[in-house]
Amino acid sequence: MAETVKTIEINILGHIYKIACKEGEREALLQAAAYLDGKMGEIKNAGKVGGADRIAVMAALNIAHELLSTKLGNGFDIGQTKRRISSIEAKLDEGLAQQDKLF
Repeated sequence: MAETVKTIEINILGHIYKIACKEGEREALLQAAAYLDGKMGEIKNAGKVGGADRIAVMAALNIAHELLSTKLGNGFDIGQTKRRISSIEAKLDEGLAQQDKLF
């Protein structure tokens, strides 16, 4: 069954925006909005960039740089971490399966 699309309100630098999203994506969108609001707040508080549009562009550039650094291996490797977590989960499942046989 398709997820229901709902409108939520997010607050970025004191401005309220209404955004449509699927119910299953609500929490991720709220986290993304909070992250963006934080980045934009840091830039605004530094006082070196004026105007919401310039602050938004600087925040977008900073976030894009973080993402590309991660993808290029200069930062935290999300893919490797996901593979390690999957490996650990598999080992845990195997261990728990053996425990189930004992009882």
